[in-house]
Amino acid sequence: MERVPQEAGAATAQKAAAGRARRFLAGGGALVVVAVLAYWLGGGGGKGEGAVPRPSPTPSAALTVAEVFKRVGPSVVVIRAGRSLGTGVIATEDGTILTAHHVVEDAEDVTVTFADGTRAKAVVGSSNPRLDVATLKPAGLPEIVVPAALGGAAAVGAPVVAIGNPLGLTYSVSSGVVAGLNRTIEKGDLSGLIQFDASVNPGSSGGPLLDARGLVIGIVVSIADPGGDEAFAGIAFAVPIGAALGNEGDGPPGDGPQI
Repeated sequence: MERVPQEAGAATAQKAAAGRARRFLAGGGALVVVAVLAYWLGGGGGKGEGAVPRPSPTPSAALTVAEVFKRVGPSVVVIRAGRSLGTGVIATEDGTILTAHHVVEDAEDVTVTFADGTRAKAVVGSSNPRLDVATLKPAGLPEIVVPAALGGAAAVGAPVVAIGNPLGLTYSVSSGVVAGLNRTIEKGDLSGLIQFDASVNPGSSGGPLLDARGLVIGIVVSIADPGGDEAFAGIAFAVPIGAALGNEGDGPPGDGPQI
């Protein structure tokens, strides 16, 4: 169980309001829908390398939520790793998938389902437990691979869209705003996070956080869980895409996903 993320020097009232933070975990008890919640397993990650991301062209004007979903939906995948359920986003033209490390941590059997229904086994290509990000290399690909456009800065108050598979409800979309930047989970477990209020739940982990142009600006990894019931309380967190790609942070070169 993890506690709510907080910035250094935050007021006591802010701590109480935020509650405890919890990463979306997999495994555990069965849920009402298709999914099961996740659980944390200890362990480190490996390193891998692959193709350099080649973002597709993006519009310069803001899109509606429906337009963002239409544009990025084909890039989103459902991930099942053992009993864990999560989300991923196609990051390169060779089909490399970016997701959250805890979704696939220690999993021996990983299956991805693409938007067109194509299913394939996948292996972990690279991982970074410190940032909670990983990449997957699928054994098979759909006839048409649609990588998402990566990159874009997050700004407080800016609109965002999240696409994922909360509680097994595949390809769910929600919208909100960036509520804060550079957030840190207590004890320094995760830092530099984007805080947002678009609704996400267990199963959303690893999914893309998108700006109003459909650019992936973060990878969803955590929620605040003051009630300890893994229910969305209006506060969620994502690893900035620059950090997820190894372009930011204080880790040594090569310890992040090399996609």
